[in-house]
Amino acid sequence: MKKITTAIIVATLSSSCQANVFRKAEQAKTSSIAEEKSQPNIVYGDLILKEQSDYLMIPVNIKNSYPISRKISLDSSSYSDKEIELYNIIFSNKKNGETHLLLKKKAIITSFDFLEKKEQEKPSTRFWLYRIIENDTNKDNKLNSQDAIIGYISDSSGKNLQQITPNNTQLISWTIVQSVGAIFLKIIEDSDNDKKFTERDKINFLKVNLNKPAIAAEIISDQIDREIKSYLK
Repeated sequence: MKKITTAIIVATLSSSCQANVFRKAEQAKTSSIAEEKSQPNIVYGDLILKEQSDYLMIPVNIKNSYPISRKISLDSSSYSDKEIELYNIIFSNKKNGETHLLLKKKAIITSFDFLEKKEQEKPSTRFWLYRIIENDTNKDNKLNSQDAIIGYISDSSGKNLQQITPNNTQLISWTIVQSVGAIFLKIIEDSDNDKKFTERDKINFLKVNLNKPAIAAEIISDQIDREIKSYLK
């Protein structure tokens, strides 16, 4: 009788241990699957090559996100007129293979242009200009074109990234004036503070010195704005 009881106890313990092992294995499997699902499925776009730069570029996106672009020419200088949504850009040195990321944070790049500042009897200075969404300014828990779109520039290697437009604005367009070594930027401000960018908001312009890029003062001051409005009453 004792032998039978002992056998039953041993069988029960063995069955219990096996059940625990099975449960832990299933839990580990479920956890692994959940972790895999939580990881973004990264998609790399086609190489972007500029003969004037020592670096090639690789766009970074996420599968099932907005398309990387409708068309990107490998030698195009402008990517501002195309519908893109990139989460980062990889820069890789053509000669030695040194590689780095443009961004060190979560953000969305909506356009980028390869620009050049020319000076007499001096080598041209080349750089990239980006439009980047980095903050959920309208508080809808996602980054999209309804949020602020900030202007940044970097050197042609994708380094020394510098913000050049104010927070809580959207960069609309830009042009380089070679004679003064500056880039003029058109922006829209959320002037009524409703966390939206609409036709009711104020348009302004900035002049950024390309020798010392930084966020510049707005060309149309509040005083000028009030003066204009006074003549229209």
